[in-house]
This record gives sequence, C-alpha cells and structure tokens, in this order.
Amino acid sequence: MNPAACTRQYQLYTHSTDTMAGKIQTLTMEEREHLLPMMRNAQWVEEVGRDAIYKEFLFKDFNQAFGFMSRVALQAEKMDHHPEWFNVYNKVQITLNTHECGGLSQRDITLATFIDQASVL
Repeated sequence: MNPAACTRQYQLYTHSTDTMAGKIQTLTMEEREHLLPMMRNAQWVEEVGRDAIYKEFLFKDFNQAFGFMSRVALQAEKMDHHPEWFNVYNKVQITLNTHECGGLSQRDITLATFIDQASVL
C-alpha cells in the first residue's frame, strides 16, 4: 500500500467509532471484506487459528528498529491499544488483536495503518 493510501485510510478510521454502547466490537463481515484485502496488500497476514493480523519489519540496524518501536509505542498508548511484538536486533514482528473483544477490531486496522506509516520514516 502506498503512503498516500495509508494516510487516507488512517484519516478515515482514526475518527470513526469502534464501539457500540461503550463495548469494542469485532469487525463485521462487511468491514472484513473491505478492510482485510487492503491489509493483505500492505503485507499484513491473517494468523491461522486466531483472529489477528501479523507483519514482520526489517530495519537497517537496532537503532532504526528501536526508533520505530518507540513511535509505535507512543501512538499505541494514545489509542490505549497495545501490540504484541517481538524484537531481535533489526527485526520487529508485530501481531495485532483486540483482547477486549477477542478478535480484530477497528483499533487493529487503525494501528496497523499507523505502523505502516511509522515504518517508512
């Protein structure tokens, strides 16, 4: 997915609500049919046996990987939505899933889009 498309998608979903009566909901089938192909185009992979998406990022060195993780951590904290991640030297593996609803939610899509943007800074 090109950066302009990521920015547009991020803007579309940053301000949308992912709750009904305060409870976070998993993505509907219609949302999945629309959003998951875009996530696949951006190299996010649906995890087998789990309602989650996964992506691996490679950087020049540890400093770049750590800078990326710091940018993501600050945004995740603002969203009150935290990734599952693993880092070894220049590699960062990220899995997104919304624990409150036990599956993928709009929060995962929004954070994934931000993560893609943060990876190219």
